[in-house]
Amino acid sequence: VQLQASGGGLVQTGDSLRLSCEASGRTFSRYGVGWFRQAPGKEREFVAGISWSEFLTYADSMKGRFTISRDNAKNTVYLQMDGLQPEDTAVYYCAADAKGRGLGDPNIYDSWGQGTQVTVSS
Repeated sequence: VQLQASGGGLVQTGDSLRLSCEASGRTFSRYGVGWFRQAPGKEREFVAGISWSEFLTYADSMKGRFTISRDNAKNTVYLQMDGLQPEDTAVYYCAADAKGRGLGDPNIYDSWGQGTQVTVSS
């Protein structure tokens, strides 16, 4: 499966953004999908994941602000980000897990999108 992430941009503190991860392939509904982010000079970190059965997993720091969802009819997974803070500035990547888990370990993912930049100004 190939992934295309989009929806990033430059926003102000407290604003919202919705990222999209569109996938190719007819079996997308069987995949788990995760969102990760990487800020300059920092390691990649897990943000949120959704399994094939829509079991949701969030990094503790994202709970309550970020919401992951999927629309299998559109082959798309979304990441709704509310209350954005400057520390949320990063390149956001989506990744697909062929075994459908969508958990926080980046090593379980088979395919990665190209990333979309999110910049939050103070």
